[in-house]
Amino acid sequence: MNYDYLIVGAGLFGSVFAHLMKQQGKRCLVIDKRPHVGGNTYSPCIRGIHRHDYGAHIFHTSDPEVIDFVCQHAHFNRYTNSPIAIHRGKLFNLPFNMNTFHQMWGVKTPAEAQAMLEEQRREARAELQRLGLSQPQNLEQQALLLVGKDIYHTLIKGYTEKQWGCTANTLPPEIIRRLPVRFVFDNNYFNDSFQGIPEGGYNVLTDSLLNGIEVRLSEDFFEGREEWMKVAKKVVFSGPIDRFFDYCFGHLPYRSLRFEHLEVEESNFQGNAVVNYTEADVPYTRIIEHKHFESFGEDVYRLPHTLITKEYPAAWTPGAEPFYPINTPEANACHERYKQLAAQQDRVIFGGRLADYRYYDMAPTIRCALDAARKEAQ
Repeated sequence: MNYDYLIVGAGLFGSVFAHLMKQQGKRCLVIDKRPHVGGNTYSPCIRGIHRHDYGAHIFHTSDPEVIDFVCQHAHFNRYTNSPIAIHRGKLFNLPFNMNTFHQMWGVKTPAEAQAMLEEQRREARAELQRLGLSQPQNLEQQALLLVGKDIYHTLIKGYTEKQWGCTANTLPPEIIRRLPVRFVFDNNYFNDSFQGIPEGGYNVLTDSLLNGIEVRLSEDFFEGREEWMKVAKKVVFSGPIDRFFDYCFGHLPYRSLRFEHLEVEESNFQGNAVVNYTEADVPYTRIIEHKHFESFGEDVYRLPHTLITKEYPAAWTPGAEPFYPINTPEANACHERYKQLAAQQDRVIFGGRLADYRYYDMAPTIRCALDAARKEAQ
C-alpha cells in the first residue's frame, strides 16, 4: 500500500479531507472519474467569464470555522444572491418579501401584506379542516398555508413540479416547510453572515486545497475497484453509497439536470445572475448569466459578450448524474440500511452529498469534511 488514503472524488468533500490529511503528514491519492477537479463547483474560464458548469453555486455560511478555512484558500467577492422570478412576462423578487408582495398585490406596507397573506391562509386552513386534516399532507397544502394561493400558483407550483417531475400534491410537505417570508424590502436570498463567490472562480479554491497532492483524473473507481482498494490503508468514498454496495437494497432515487450552455453576443443578457421561470410550460427552470457572479456595476459591460446557461430538470436513470436526492420516507429508510453496511467497513470512510444522500450546499459539505478529518486525526 503506497498511500495512507485513497480519496474517491475530487469535489469539495474529498479535496478538503485530502488537504487536512496532508497537513497531518499523510500521503493521499485523489481520483475522480471526471476530467477535472472541483466536482459540481467546477467553473472554467470561457472567453474571460467563469462559467458554473453544473448550475449556480453561491457560497454562504455563518459557520466561523468554515469561513476562516475557505478564506485561507480564496478571496471572496461581494456577490449577494438576489434571484428574480418571471411568470407570464411579469418579474418578481425572491425570496418572498415586501418587493414581492408589492409586485403581486400592490401593497405598500407590512400590515397590508400580512392582511393579504392571512386572508389566503385562512382559506387554506379551512380547506384542511374540510378534509379532516390537522396538518398538511403534501407540498401543495403546506405552501398554501405558508403563502396563500396567489404566490403558490404564480411562483411555486409550476417551478416545483418541473423541478421534481411530479405534481405538488404528491410531494412531501418537508420540501417547502422552511419557505422564507419576510416583511421587509430585502432581496438577499440568504440570511448568513458570509456570502460571495471566489475571485477567479471555484477552481482557485479547489486548486489551493489540492496543491501538492497527487490527483488522477478520468479514473473510475468502479472500473478497477479491487485494485484501487489495495493502493491505500484507507479509502475515503464520496460517491453514491448505493453503488458502492452494488445496489443491494435497490437504487436511491434522484432528480437530475441538463445544462444548455450558450454564448450570447451582447454584454448584458438579463441583468441578473439567476432568473427563475415558474410557468409549467417553459421547459427550463432558470437561466443563469455567469458574468453577474463576478462583475458588478459598469464592469458588467467590460466584455461585449456574455455566457448563459439554461437549466432543465431531468429524470434520473442509472448512469445519469444524480443531483437532488428524493428524500421520501421510503428512500431515507433505504439509505439507512446502506448506512448500517457502511458502519461495518473498517477501511472506508463515507462522506459528502452522495454518500450521505443529502442535498448539501458547499459550506455544509466542507463542515462534514472538517469533522471527518478531525475524527480521523484523533
